[in-house]
Amino acid sequence: MQSYCNESGPAMHVIPLSEVTTEMLDLVGGKAAGLGELIRRGERVPEGFCVTTEAHRLGVIPTAEVTAAYERLGAGPVAVRSSATAEDLPDASFAGQQDTVLDVVGASEVIAAIAKCWDSLHNDRATAYRDAHQIDGRQVRMAVVVQRMIAPKVAGVLFTANPLTGRRDEMAVDAAPGLGTTVVDGAATVDHYVLDDVTRDDTGCLTSAHLADLRATGERLQAHFGCPQDIEWAIDAHDVRWLLQSRPITSLFPQPPATDKPLPRVYLEFGHVQGMRQPVTPMGMSTLRTQIAAMLASLGVRVEIVDIGGRLYGDLTDLARDRSSRKRLVKLMAVDFGPRAQAVMQHVLADPRFAPTSGGARRGGTPTGASLRTARRAVVGILRALARPDTARLRMFEAIEQMRTQSAAPADLRTTADRLRFVQARDADDSADAIMWPIVAGMLAAALPTTLLKGLAGPDEIHTVLGGMPHNVTIEMDLALWRLAQNAGEHRQLLLDTPPAESAARYLAGTLPDIGMAAFLAAYGHRGVAEVDLGVPRWEEDPTPVFAAVVNYLRVTDPRQGPDQRFRRAASAAEAALEELTRRARRRRPVRGTIAGFLLRRARSLAGLREAGKFAGLYPLRETRRQLLLIGADLHHSGLLDQPDDIMFLTLDEVHTAVHQGVDPRATVTTRRAVYRRESRRRTVPVALLSDGTDVEAVLPAVAGGDGTLTGVGASAGRVTGPARVVHDPRTAHIEPGDVLVAATTDPGWTPLFLTAAALVTETGAIMAHGPTVAREYGIPAVICVPDVTRTIRTGQVVTVDGAAGTVTLH
Repeated sequence: MQSYCNESGPAMHVIPLSEVTTEMLDLVGGKAAGLGELIRRGERVPEGFCVTTEAHRLGVIPTAEVTAAYERLGAGPVAVRSSATAEDLPDASFAGQQDTVLDVVGASEVIAAIAKCWDSLHNDRATAYRDAHQIDGRQVRMAVVVQRMIAPKVAGVLFTANPLTGRRDEMAVDAAPGLGTTVVDGAATVDHYVLDDVTRDDTGCLTSAHLADLRATGERLQAHFGCPQDIEWAIDAHDVRWLLQSRPITSLFPQPPATDKPLPRVYLEFGHVQGMRQPVTPMGMSTLRTQIAAMLASLGVRVEIVDIGGRLYGDLTDLARDRSSRKRLVKLMAVDFGPRAQAVMQHVLADPRFAPTSGGARRGGTPTGASLRTARRAVVGILRALARPDTARLRMFEAIEQMRTQSAAPADLRTTADRLRFVQARDADDSADAIMWPIVAGMLAAALPTTLLKGLAGPDEIHTVLGGMPHNVTIEMDLALWRLAQNAGEHRQLLLDTPPAESAARYLAGTLPDIGMAAFLAAYGHRGVAEVDLGVPRWEEDPTPVFAAVVNYLRVTDPRQGPDQRFRRAASAAEAALEELTRRARRRRPVRGTIAGFLLRRARSLAGLREAGKFAGLYPLRETRRQLLLIGADLHHSGLLDQPDDIMFLTLDEVHTAVHQGVDPRATVTTRRAVYRRESRRRTVPVALLSDGTDVEAVLPAVAGGDGTLTGVGASAGRVTGPARVVHDPRTAHIEPGDVLVAATTDPGWTPLFLTAAALVTETGAIMAHGPTVAREYGIPAVICVPDVTRTIRTGQVVTVDGAAGTVTLH
């Protein structure tokens, strides 16, 4: 234990809890501030005092003051509890990370316990917790709370929202006889209660009167603090209930915003379709919401896009309650949303609260003229693409080139107002049909054979046929980067020895030898990780991820493991499998076999185009971002922004107000950046939410799995055993040849990692999504929709990925 001086200090070194206010957070820490607020609200809290952070800063325990305060408490048993300045905060509870010492008797023992709490500020678990929450340990101070010890007959924790499901109109109580530490430490079996509107008989260690009192207390404290609370309590031998702590529940995913529409409502997460688990910047959100809603409307589907926790959610309530839409809703989700989303939607459709309404909930009730016109265009476009795939593909690439050239800003943009008008006036390109319908045709051609060949071919055979697909711009990008790495020549060792961030900085400064990076970025620099978010840098701005991928490629020493050869092997295997499967299917079912064979051949001509639509859409997005950053630079020079990219934490309307009215948005930016950082640390994003905060997947029946085997959905055939590499950020990922890439999700910005990975495992996805599609192109096994796999598997752990069975076995 560290040695501390024991001397008297100024009066502000020890403060009675009854005098503590929330404004004293820096002086008394989170726990003491919360307790002081409870006392000021008239709640029953054990009497006590706080040794302040000022004493900790000096490294001197004010012995005389502590002794006097302890004697005023009666010199009996006390609880000595840590109260750090980064504790019991809205986004960091620090539960159990720092020390508490119970049943302390005697002034010298109290002083020793205070020293122990001080020491715990820098223990391994508290340091790791701060690091995970990006809290600077050098700025944290420790106060210590000393309170009269309660000898409880029963104690526990009250959550004013259900922490397991997220439901906000349910409270949950865990209770056990004796000290509450048995509950919070998980050291004993506890009684669990859910408090809702149902009256229950007395069971376990709490009576119905106790539960009613706890519920009323929870409602009172949540209303006061303005958010769901995690409350520690104890009931003594005289049946008196005491409050020991109240802090925000930090684990809850944000609740959907309030609405005046009929409740309940169901929201499906859309971001993972684009491989996004991180939050979207406010500027990205303001544009994406409009773009996605418009894209769906062009397909005759009206869905409101909602910002929940910085993620894109679609309000599917009207579709779920519409008699016609609900019949095909689950099936339509198979292509982009995948089986986890399908499972939660099946659960929602079975919920009586989402029963179809009379006449249908969809606006208009019957197809509109616009949706009928869309349907006609779709039929014509799809049939044309299937009939003449080469012509459709040629027209599509011409439309993409047109989009690229027309996306550039005009040369006469001179002022900030000019640039803002350009950004606000951007319209959808009129070449959308030439791009959209060949993609849809390819997706249908790839999806329909599974049904047609049921009983004739398994999913793994069809996945093989869909491997090594030509005309995929993301594959072409990856192979171009592979060629760049192979041509590094004399600069190979320099690239291996230099950290990617340093190589990127040297490239941008013009001091890196020419390795062909300029040509690569000229073609693909408008891409990046989470690239549909306008607020995220492109590779041309920060090529660190590209250099990291190059370094990974340079580690591949076996030519057979090179992505070019892997792609050729996958394409060869696909053609052979297609011939054999078609021959077998025609022999057993002539009509179905002929149709399936036709569709699979069209899939090989068109399905690779899936990535091209997004690729094209990134051109205008890049130009919009360029212009916004120039506007941000002007606002920075005017003193309205601290840095140019702060503009990405505003909306276009807010930028307009800043430009034309001079309104200072810096406080808004600061608040939103803090929320963005907090949400970026979140590892779990619900697949679907109800309006009351319920995580729908959390209430589904648990699926039993075999020992050591995780079950998901096979998305690319093959079986590989290798060490896992869990990756949360692809920009600096280190992937060795043969590693199994484990991630929450992936988007095209991740795919350079696939070139050295032996297999892919993700938490979300759909068989036709970006990640599985590229995995099939390279012939590597892929298993998707494995819940919490990034937390279940650790880097270095040997796993076997079976893409046909859809399993991941841990060794």
